[in-house]
Amino acid sequence: MTYIVSPSRIEPARLEDDIPLDLVETANQLIQSSRGLGRNLPARTLADLAAMVRMMNSYYSNRIEGNNTRPRDIERALAGDFDADPERRALQQEHAAHVRLQEEIDRRAVDGTLADPSDPSFIKWLHEAFYEGATEEMLMLRHAGQLARIVPGEWRQGDVEVGAHVPPPFDAVPSFMAHFHTRFRLDWLHGQVTRTLAMATAHHRFNFIHPFYDGNGRVSRLMSHAMAHHAGIGAGGLWSVSRGLARGLQDGLPGRDEYREMMQLADRVRQGDRDGRGNLSLAALVSFTKWFLAVCEDQVSFMAGMFDFDRLGERLARYAALAGLGDRAADLLRIILLRGEVDRGDVAALLGVAPRTARTTMKSLLDDGVVGSETPRGALMLRFPSKTHDVLFPRLFDAV
Repeated sequence: MTYIVSPSRIEPARLEDDIPLDLVETANQLIQSSRGLGRNLPARTLADLAAMVRMMNSYYSNRIEGNNTRPRDIERALAGDFDADPERRALQQEHAAHVRLQEEIDRRAVDGTLADPSDPSFIKWLHEAFYEGATEEMLMLRHAGQLARIVPGEWRQGDVEVGAHVPPPFDAVPSFMAHFHTRFRLDWLHGQVTRTLAMATAHHRFNFIHPFYDGNGRVSRLMSHAMAHHAGIGAGGLWSVSRGLARGLQDGLPGRDEYREMMQLADRVRQGDRDGRGNLSLAALVSFTKWFLAVCEDQVSFMAGMFDFDRLGERLARYAALAGLGDRAADLLRIILLRGEVDRGDVAALLGVAPRTARTTMKSLLDDGVVGSETPRGALMLRFPSKTHDVLFPRLFDAV
């Protein structure tokens, strides 16, 4: 079978002409849904929730790649507590790197300094940052019976096969990625719908090129996260496409295979003269885009339920009761949820209790970890350690 070496091999890269109306409607629904995510919560609480979502994103993105590290072990890694076993430690390092990298993307999005996600220099930075601190053993992989070394931030220097798919030759990767940037550069994507559709199609076409020896899947999901910010649907980092890609739209086992199956579908070459004008199938790309955006909308809707003010307040009260945190703990948790943060000196008045009762309630919550502060005497803020997830965010980290 003959493979096209020209960068036009990834065409159609975008959906530009005669876009199906239902696909435009799906994109608009996602745009509207993302705007309402977390709208009733204070900024401080939203920042703490976004930190938890970053851990969730890492959990699912790495799980797609076979890294099944548990949330509490990710939490340990983020605190610098790594496992003594080299293999488990390496998996923890992957998670910690992923969380730090997404945090930086989110910070740049807020600051207005987030670069064009399709720019090869940005993509190389993602890859290099993900592998920062990796041991030499982590950088070695075996392909086609040969050892190859991953060079963080550099395109692969050898040819690869990914299942039945044969990506472009390694010496063509620079030209393919330059073409990728040309087709997805931000200043040529006008409007939220255009950028939202491009986020989906870029996700597949990047993986089709497979520019690195390893880490392409993780980099592509971080790239999609950055593109969501630029499309105006990132919602401050309060939802994760990775959870949806790992779970699919179906329940149970069938959903686990959807991502792989849909990516393979979008690999399909054009099926006749009525299937677009490029090398790859336009119909398959439309199907993939519909699925990808439906996954995104499903995740935004799921997280909206998790972060609904009233329901989250009820779950906080339930957690306080189950954990035996004291009679006034639920009241204080709701107050912090409402305000975002509370000065310690105000707690007694807010609860209408004696200072001693206020101190006891604060100590109970601080010792538990569901409340914390940036300094020993600083304002009280909500925290969401892994032990709270089953009650506060049911099904957030369930088995996939």
